[in-house]
Amino acid sequence: MTRQGMAGRVTVAHKGLYRVATEEGEWLAGPSGKFEFTHSREHQPVVGDWVVVEQMPGEQRAIIHEVLPRISQFERKIAGRTTEVQVIAVNVDYAFLTMSLNQDFNLRRLERYLIAAYDSGASPIVVLTKKDMCDDPEWYQKQVEEVAFGVPIFTVSSKTGEGIDDLRELIQPNKTAALLGSSGVGKSSLVNAVLGTEWMAVSEIREDDAKGRHTTTHRELVLIPSGGAILDTPGMREFQLWDSGESLGESFSDVEQLSEQCRFRDCQHQKEPGCAVQKAIAEGTLKRDRFTSYLKLQRELAHMERRADASAQREERNKWKQITKSVRNNSKIRR
Repeated sequence: MTRQGMAGRVTVAHKGLYRVATEEGEWLAGPSGKFEFTHSREHQPVVGDWVVVEQMPGEQRAIIHEVLPRISQFERKIAGRTTEVQVIAVNVDYAFLTMSLNQDFNLRRLERYLIAAYDSGASPIVVLTKKDMCDDPEWYQKQVEEVAFGVPIFTVSSKTGEGIDDLRELIQPNKTAALLGSSGVGKSSLVNAVLGTEWMAVSEIREDDAKGRHTTTHRELVLIPSGGAILDTPGMREFQLWDSGESLGESFSDVEQLSEQCRFRDCQHQKEPGCAVQKAIAEGTLKRDRFTSYLKLQRELAHMERRADASAQREERNKWKQITKSVRNNSKIRR
């Protein structure tokens, strides 16, 4: 209990309305006018949030007064030219980064997800799905091991149940896992397999290109009878990084460690003598496409930082323009 009500967790969000699970049941809730006015879009409730709610007298409805501090936040840049963040999942302990063992398999995309997962505060777990449809799952696993150093990798099949018990054991009471990945990788099927029931609707993938359709159209937090929770999310065709913190170096620790061995501290890893990175590429211990991906993500994040700084400067200028305008108007009134 809190001063204004009780704590609950957002399980579904839809156009300003939320389904909130509390100790006294599940209620439909909306933010108070004061909360909505004083909080930006980024700080509005999202699925997975713990919130303070007050039940409306005699109704199964409630008012959200406060969003409690988040322990983790998985986010991406909104698609397009705008410099805005989209919060994908919050308060999750494990980020299940899912790829299927078919044409969807993409190491470059996995690198992006790993950076975002490290930056979120959640522990990344790579989940390779549809093992029953793959002739050589070990080959895929070895490819993942080359870019996801020390990250647990689970190869599973929702159809046969292989590997599902291992995932289920991770989601202990009071633990939350979020399923993240593109369409058609079998996230909804994975939820059903973990729950042992047909909770989520699923669709078959196209056989010609192994691409899936959007079965999940909204985020939903599903409570597991054992006490844990699993968050299903819609497939993301595009994943632009928002912020990396120290996570680029953590995800590309192999490249960073090689950089420290270069003869020159400001080595650009092109044609400089004594470049350990280029030597590793020539010897085959570092794949050229991995290094190219590192440079691309480094440029993307630097560009995003410049745009964010420019946006913050514009907002600051606009704020002071409004203050100056208000002062001038007040001066005219006093005259």
